[in-house]
Amino acid sequence: MVTQSRVHLHSLALLLFVVHLSRPVCVNAPSESKAVVGRPMLLTCISCLRREEVKVKTRVDWFYMPNNDRDVPKTPIFLYENNTPVKLDGPFKDRLTWNGSKDLQDVSIQIRNVTLNDSGVYECQVYREFEFKFFTPSVVVVQNITLKVKEKASRDATALYSEIMMYVLLVFLTFWLLVEMVYCYRKISKSDEQTQDTATDYLAIPSEQKDNAAAPVTD
Repeated sequence: MVTQSRVHLHSLALLLFVVHLSRPVCVNAPSESKAVVGRPMLLTCISCLRREEVKVKTRVDWFYMPNNDRDVPKTPIFLYENNTPVKLDGPFKDRLTWNGSKDLQDVSIQIRNVTLNDSGVYECQVYREFEFKFFTPSVVVVQNITLKVKEKASRDATALYSEIMMYVLLVFLTFWLLVEMVYCYRKISKSDEQTQDTATDYLAIPSEQKDNAAAPVTD
C-alpha cells in the first residue's frame, strides 16, 4: 500500500512538472518597422511578467512622435487601464484597435488603414504595480518603434532570389528532359535502322547460299 501511494505521488509530481513546462512562454519579440499605405499595421509591444503568481495592476500608454526629436511633445494615442481599452482623440481616432493578450504580457495595438502621415516613432509604456502583502512596488517598461510607411510594398530580396532560382531550375530541367528525349529518339532510330539493314541483307542472299549455310558440314 505504501509503495502504491509513492507511485501515485511520483506520478502526480511528474504530471505537475509536465504541465508547468507546457505553459506558454513569453518571448520579447521586436515589432515590424515597415508599413504600406492602406494596409493594417501591428505595433508589437511585449512586456513579460517574471512572477505570474503575484497580483499586478497594469496600465498601458501609447504615444506618437513624428520623429526622434525630444523637443517635440509626445501625443497620447491609446490607453489601456482597468482591463479596458480607451480610444483617445487625435490623428489616430477610430483607427487603433487593442491586440493585446488576456494576461497583459502582449500589449500590442493595430493601426487600420495606414497613411503616409503615420510614419514616426511610437512609444509603448507599460506601468505595473505589484500587490504584495506589505508593500506595492511598481515598474515602468518603455519600448520605442520607429515606423516607416511606403506607398507600395517592396519585394523581399530573399523571396525574389528564391523565385529566380526556381525559374532557372525549371528551365534547366526542361532542357535536360528535351536532351534526354532527343537522345532516346536517336538511339531507337539507330537501332531500327540496324535491324532493317540486317533484314535487307538477309533477304538479298540467294536461296542456294541460305540452304548451304543451313546444311551441316561433313568430312
